[in-house]
Amino acid sequence: MKLVYPARFYKEKEGGYSVEVPDLRGCITQADTLEEAIEMAEDAALGWILTAIEDDEELPVASKIEDIKLQNKNEFVSLLLLDIDKYTEKYGNRKSVKKTLTIPTWLNHRAEKIGVNFSKTLQEALLNKIIKYQRK
Repeated sequence: MKLVYPARFYKEKEGGYSVEVPDLRGCITQADTLEEAIEMAEDAALGWILTAIEDDEELPVASKIEDIKLQNKNEFVSLLLLDIDKYTEKYGNRKSVKKTLTIPTWLNHRAEKIGVNFSKTLQEALLNKIIKYQRK
């Protein structure tokens, strides 16, 4: 699953960039180049979100990019595309819980025929459901 959050980039007087993700309280980072700043911002935001998910906290709704106010000419706003699934595979809690479920036989046969990973599919569906529920 992917989420999009706006980030405010500040060009520092001494060089480099600072980045703040306003919707994720305290999510701030910095880097020497713009490319590094984008990567650092994505990593910081993904870490923030993963921690919130693992702590069973609600994720904040992302602001619209046009609602992020700039404070001076050395700033700009851009969107971060955050791939939660990829980040969770790499850094998430490895502890698993075994669940038993029931699905129709025809659905099982078709899914097995095309090589569906049942665990990954269920995880993605549950995370999507949780996020949609929290945003109501």
